[in-house]
Formats: sequence, C-alpha cells, structure tokens
Amino acid sequence: MATMNAVQALNLALSEEMERDKDVVVLGEDVGKNGGVFRVTEGLYDRFGPERVMDMPLAETGIVGAAIGMAFYGLKPVVEMQFMGFIYAAVEHLFSHAARIRTRSRGRFTASLVVRTPYGAGVKALEHHSESAEALFCHMPGLKVVVPSSPLTAKGLLLSAIRDPDPVLFLEPTRLYRMLKEEVPEIDYTVPLGKARIVREGTDVTLIAWGSMLQRAMKAVEGFNTEVIDLLTLSPLDEETVLQSVKKTGRVVIVHEAPSMCGLGAELSALIAEFAMLHLKAPILRVTSYDVVLPLPKLEAYYLPSIEKIRKAIETVLQY
Repeated sequence: MATMNAVQALNLALSEEMERDKDVVVLGEDVGKNGGVFRVTEGLYDRFGPERVMDMPLAETGIVGAAIGMAFYGLKPVVEMQFMGFIYAAVEHLFSHAARIRTRSRGRFTASLVVRTPYGAGVKALEHHSESAEALFCHMPGLKVVVPSSPLTAKGLLLSAIRDPDPVLFLEPTRLYRMLKEEVPEIDYTVPLGKARIVREGTDVTLIAWGSMLQRAMKAVEGFNTEVIDLLTLSPLDEETVLQSVKKTGRVVIVHEAPSMCGLGAELSALIAEFAMLHLKAPILRVTSYDVVLPLPKLEAYYLPSIEKIRKAIETVLQY
C-alpha cells in the first residue's frame, strides 16, 4: 500500500477503472492537458488520449447533457464540475433526464454516469466555489449522492460509483483534497454505496457527520463516550446503521456545513423522531452553518461549524 492524499487516491481510481473498462471516459473543463483544477485527472490525457479524456467548453449544461447521452448509449462517463456552485446550470439535465431514465424507459435504459465535484468551504475560495448544497440533490429520486471523508473511502467509493448502473453525484470535500494522507491499497477494492460506517464506538451520544465535518467531529468528541457515524452515502441513507446507534445511545448530534434550513440534518432528525422517538433521552441537536449565502473568506471560519460548537452540542444533550 502507498500513502496518498485524496487527490492521488481519486486519480488512482480513475486510472485503474479506465484501464479495466474501456467504456469509462472522462470529460469536463480543463481535465485533459491541465489535469483538472485540483489535478485529480493529471496524467490521464497522456495515458488514455483525447478520445477518452475530453476537454469540454465552459458550458456545464452542455457537458452534463453530452455525458447523459453517452451513458444512454452504453458508455460510462465521469464528469468533472470544477466547483459545486457551477453545477446548478446542469440540474435540469440531472433531475429531468439522468435520474428518471430508468423509470421513463421501464428499465430499458440506465444512466451509468458519475458527476464529480469539489464541494464545501474551508479553503477561502470565491463565491460559487464553496457551496454545500447536497440536500438539494438528495431530494431527487433516482440520483445517488456520495461523499467520501478520506483518501481510502475516496478511491473505494469512486470505483463503486463508476460501476453503478444509475447516476451518482460524487461530492469531494475541497478541504480534504490534500489535508489528509493515509495508506490506500493499490489494488481493486470498493466501498459499497448506501452503507455508512461507524468510525468510533460509543454509548452516550450518536454523532452523525460526513465529508470534511467528520474530521472536526472526531476532534470534538475527545473526552466524551460518543459514537461517530460517517454517512458516506447521503442518498440512499443507511437508515439501519443510524437507527441502531440512536437506539443504543439515546442522544443525537448531527453536524453538517450546509445551512440548517431543509438541510440533510432535518431529514435525519425526522427519520430518528419517526422510528426511534421512544429511545431518545434528549432533543436532537444540529450543528450547521447559518442560513445565509456563504460569506467571503474573512467570515468563513465563523460561518462553519467549529469544534467548540460541536462540543457544546454534545455537552447540552448529555445534560438531559
């Protein structure tokens, strides 16, 4: 095994899968000769050529539309959106066509399509470069939403996403691209979609997080007997893992960097209230960003959930 960061792990996944499956193609803005804005696709153009690694015009609607057409006819396109804030122009294609084709065609067609995009704040980027709008996409049936939290999960989840017959939105936490390094097998392995992982066992509180917030959560729980769940797949949710943990601990803190209003934390809260209400010993607390447009860099740290805010939420539920 080699020690690598998330950029290297994602690049390895793409390289291995393109070698294994000739139907896998990569397309997006600057993904070819330049290797992508964060260099995730670096070297793929030289190795696989312009017919499989395609630099596209600055037109997100056209890029995703073309990829959907490729998927309908049997290819397995992997699209790179440079930032999550740029994907809104392509929502109509994803929602109206990619997510519905299996139902619309009564199973005759599927869209084996992956749309990769950096997401989230923490790198002091400009407007539209730090969005965290995962809940918007989780609301659309037929579209899977995946968020790795480490180099190891990044490679395994991307391989699973490419091989999945349905469209997958693959959200890559920008803060984690080069922040973490860990050992990643240089062999074929997958992390299953739709399955969360328990990264820390505990008995007093269940803390649910995903993406870059997992790292802050792990620091915040020090000194508490807290069970930490890394969702990994946001849609479909691993309801079983969540509910089993909540029934054991009786207390819940949910952490996400998206705004609170209609965020995924609200759906998790409703799920727990519906199916584990009688096991709760305290109100469900959410630690989120504010319901405002993401501020410019000077206020970014104040906007995001902090370790202190997460610890305060844990202390609050433990007082009940």
